[in-house]
Amino acid sequence: MLDILITLVTGEELGLADWQAMELGAIADESRSRAFGITPANVSTIIKRRSHLFRSVYPEVQRLCPQIPENLLLSTLWNLWLPLGMQLGTARQQGDRPLVQGILGGQGTGKTTLGAVLKLILQQLGYNSLSLSIDDLYLTYAERQQLKQQDPRLVWRGPPGTHDVKLGMAVLHQLRDAKGRVEIPRFDKSAWGGKGDRTAPEVVRDIDIVLFEGWFVGVRPLDPIIFDSPPSPIITAGDLQFARDMNERLLEYLPLWEYLDRLLVLYPTDYRLSKEWRQQAEREVIAAGKSGMTDGMIDEFVQYFWRSLHPELFVKLLISNPELVDLVVEINPDRSPGAVYQPGDF
Repeated sequence: MLDILITLVTGEELGLADWQAMELGAIADESRSRAFGITPANVSTIIKRRSHLFRSVYPEVQRLCPQIPENLLLSTLWNLWLPLGMQLGTARQQGDRPLVQGILGGQGTGKTTLGAVLKLILQQLGYNSLSLSIDDLYLTYAERQQLKQQDPRLVWRGPPGTHDVKLGMAVLHQLRDAKGRVEIPRFDKSAWGGKGDRTAPEVVRDIDIVLFEGWFVGVRPLDPIIFDSPPSPIITAGDLQFARDMNERLLEYLPLWEYLDRLLVLYPTDYRLSKEWRQQAEREVIAAGKSGMTDGMIDEFVQYFWRSLHPELFVKLLISNPELVDLVVEINPDRSPGAVYQPGDF
């Protein structure tokens, strides 16, 4: 299949056997084809559209993702990014207002890259898209300092309670209303020595599709009884109370999640991979002569977030619910995408 994709990139004509191979490949994985709405009846039309789009966007995607090996880039663009972008375009076309696509994924799962590539694909399809992170909804530096005085456990920004939920609701409401200019909040993580602060908003208009991403976008509170036997690192009585309190604070985010039309989950095959990925990233930063976190600091940082919303509890249960999640993309240890399916297929 890679040979065929390389041929597509070069602009050479494909033979009948190549087209047949691509069609068979698109329906061979039943869970993936079902997730993207590909059937024996429509596969030929879809593959022709995808091939045209592939040739159009690949040069720009390659420039956007120089760190991804060519073979992996080709296969990911063909098997995941393009069918997802086409699916979003179809969903927008069928609706009467802008579409809000939620993207849930922990650190290192590729949320930022996915959002950037989808913007390129959607632009090629004629749709104006916007990437919005839950990070952009953080309370201001001053507000978080006050919050920390009220609750000293909130030593880092990120957990439930550190965001301006009403601001997020107002922004998504305006974007879905699709009337006039909208000010999009943006957050500068480098401000105040890395503590971060709100920066000048971005002004947009006529947005067709919103890509709303974050590490707990769409996550729902759980029955408190689940914390009777919590996983590590929820160990001490203080850990347990923190986990219970963060679970309760998720209730404040439910009205924000109501603005999601769809939810995609980037799901590592092992949640502990996020720590390895962060350690790898920090080592590369240090090797480049810049300041970075040691492995010990990363342990403390990552475990703090696992204590607040443990992925083994919150995300694992979420992806089993077809009423809340539309698509699950597993992420392999090497960060490549794995299985793609709808909840209930696996």
